[in-house]
Amino acid sequence: MTTTADKAQTLARLHAAPEILQVVNVWDAVSAKTIAALPETRAIATAGHSIAATFGYADGENIPLEIMLDLVGRIVDAVGDLPVSADLDAGFGDAGDTVRRAIGVGVVGANIEDRLRPLDESVAVVEAAIAAGEAEGVPFVLNARTDAFVRAGGRPVEESIADAIERGRAYLAAGADLVFVPGILDAAVTRQLVDGIGERKISVIGLPGALSAGEYEALGVARVSYGPMTQRVALTALQDAAAALYAGGVIPAETRALN
Repeated sequence: MTTTADKAQTLARLHAAPEILQVVNVWDAVSAKTIAALPETRAIATAGHSIAATFGYADGENIPLEIMLDLVGRIVDAVGDLPVSADLDAGFGDAGDTVRRAIGVGVVGANIEDRLRPLDESVAVVEAAIAAGEAEGVPFVLNARTDAFVRAGGRPVEESIADAIERGRAYLAAGADLVFVPGILDAAVTRQLVDGIGERKISVIGLPGALSAGEYEALGVARVSYGPMTQRVALTALQDAAAALYAGGVIPAETRALN
């Protein structure tokens, strides 16, 4: 039987491997099963924005934690032995307790964002998350997110790079496994971040206009995820299909029975 601790160790090994870990974000049990069925899938990651949207909430901890964790637990159950990393926003006010409860539904890793809080407060959040995993006997895999780019507020990119490096080093020292730096990062910026934080210690997001997974891998990035983009792809396909049906079309014959 694969235990929660076993899954956490698997996720940590995937982060440390020379090959970049691609996690195609999911938002419910059927999207998780659909992605898990692909032979290339090695781990599952939830998208907090997408889960909130599924229940009609805006992103940013507006969804009640109980509702979010219930759905994440269903995702864990749907994908069997695959490790699941959850988007826990900024920790829902108590990162330690939130991680403890996430572990309770089978989660083995998470993103927790700093929202550019003062560095000492952000480090304390990382420490609380790691301590919660240790208390539960799970080597919890924290993908500590810094919003140095997405909350930059128009400051020069050099300042965002320096801020991300300072924060990233502090989060790793506090026990985080990776540093998640969302934003559209070109090769030059990515190279500076990897040089400053560490090879295979950076996690990025595959937004439109970003580099490919292979390009990020060559630069020393450990992980790439896609956040709410995957749900947007699915919803775009749904809306386009509906428009075609309203225009007199039919369901395409090549539609696969994935549900």
